[in-house]
Amino acid sequence: MDPLPLGFVFRSRAKEEKAAPTDKVSLTDSKQPRDPQAPKGRPTPKRSESQTQRRSVANTSMTRKDASKRQRDERRAQMERQRTALATGDERYLPARDKGPVRKFARDYVDSRVNIAEFFLPLAVVILVLSVVQMPALQNIALLLWLVVIILIVVDSFWSAFRLRKLLSERFPGQSTKGSVRYALMRSLQMRRLRLPKPQVKRGERP
Repeated sequence: MDPLPLGFVFRSRAKEEKAAPTDKVSLTDSKQPRDPQAPKGRPTPKRSESQTQRRSVANTSMTRKDASKRQRDERRAQMERQRTALATGDERYLPARDKGPVRKFARDYVDSRVNIAEFFLPLAVVILVLSVVQMPALQNIALLLWLVVIILIVVDSFWSAFRLRKLLSERFPGQSTKGSVRYALMRSLQMRRLRLPKPQVKRGERP
């Protein structure tokens, strides 16, 4: 019997070694069933694992629901605190536009004086009634009264703004008072009992 060539022997062993792991992997995979919905090559998850996964998803959804409910309750409580603060003047829970000593001083300045602008709405109703009456004399009076009210409001607002700007620069040197004069003028247009936050000083009292 002729001896086999060395190349043939080594080549056969190399092919067998490469083919052996492939066969083992294929046998191992063939023994494990595959989930029809799972990606190819992955085994079907056990029932206990699937139930645990479903419970985890349910717990996560409940947690989100509880978090949303907690956020709604916090917002409701914050709004309630703001309403109370607007009535009592509590600085801790006032809205951002009303917070700070500068804004408080501006409010007190407006509330401590008689502002002609706060009587604009009642006077406007009176003037409107007079202008509707079919009497030329009353209509002329209504027109004249309307002009007088507008002029008085403009003059009083200019004087109030000038005085407040000066007081703010004296009371709060180096601090930002931006928007405080406009804030005070908008407050002066409201009737005293309708202002929010509620007035904390009496008329004639120094702020």
